[in-house]
Amino acid sequence: MIADVNLPVIFAGLMALSIIVYAILDGYDLGVGILLPLNNDHQADQMIASIGPFWDANETWLVLAVGLLLIAFPTAHNVILKALYIPSAIMLVGLILRGVAFDFRAKVAQVNKHRWNQIFKLGSCIASASQGYMLGSFVMGFETSATAYLFSILSALGVTCAYALIGSTWLILKTSDDLQLRALQWAKVTGKISFVGILAVCIVNPLINQFVFERWTTAPFAYFMVIVPFVCFTLFYIGHLVLKQLPLKDDSGCWLPFLITVVIYVFCFCGLAFSFYPYVVPGKVTIWQAASAPESLRFILYGAVIVIPCILAYTLFSYRVFWGKVQDLKYY
Repeated sequence: MIADVNLPVIFAGLMALSIIVYAILDGYDLGVGILLPLNNDHQADQMIASIGPFWDANETWLVLAVGLLLIAFPTAHNVILKALYIPSAIMLVGLILRGVAFDFRAKVAQVNKHRWNQIFKLGSCIASASQGYMLGSFVMGFETSATAYLFSILSALGVTCAYALIGSTWLILKTSDDLQLRALQWAKVTGKISFVGILAVCIVNPLINQFVFERWTTAPFAYFMVIVPFVCFTLFYIGHLVLKQLPLKDDSGCWLPFLITVVIYVFCFCGLAFSFYPYVVPGKVTIWQAASAPESLRFILYGAVIVIPCILAYTLFSYRVFWGKVQDLKYY
């Protein structure tokens, strides 16, 4: 029998898992949308085809994360939704625009296809920037000062660039020829910008948050926090070297940039989560204060034990079925 005190920790872990999987999976398809070229319909079709079997299902992880927050941590859900109501609504508008444009670009006359490509790109940028803004607002503890707004705007730009980075590495993995070469250039540029963004967060975050500063500078936590930026910056350097060597004969190693970016994502997320644990609302509400009654959490856990492995299995199966280089875009 799981102790009552451990239930909030378990649900916090499940929610964290949902968020990082969403950031990786929906991150790359949002990134593909951000990078969508408006001057080359053939390459645009290839890029859409690379995410076609996956993009809609990837958003399942966002729904799961929000659902877990609502059910397991209702107090925190109320605080977070109140603070992020407007950017959340804007994000949904962006996701809706993406969904509509994805279908309409296949059904309209060729002369109007360009317009829906623009809308798909716009929706991707809106959704990405909104998520980045919400992340920045969370880090700032939902403050309403000018500094908090500025940091949130910078975070919006940083997350948008990070999504573009993982989107470009996805295209390196899934495409070939001219589009792959173009994706390599995108990855080099967005990789440098993302490196600067993560470096800036490592400098600014402890300066604006006393709790984070103490967590980063107090043993034994400081030992772990030193590892995170070291690994991330080392991987950025390795990734830069890999990008300079690609493409190789028989397209070997095309998966390395994507894998490196995923590992960077995971380490950055672990560093962020560790910086604020056990707070689910920074500096205000801990996971134990926000948690539902133990009886409710235990009942919900039975469902989560069934649902989450099923989602994972479906996700792995879909990627296994559609693995390999992208084929020409087809609508059925």
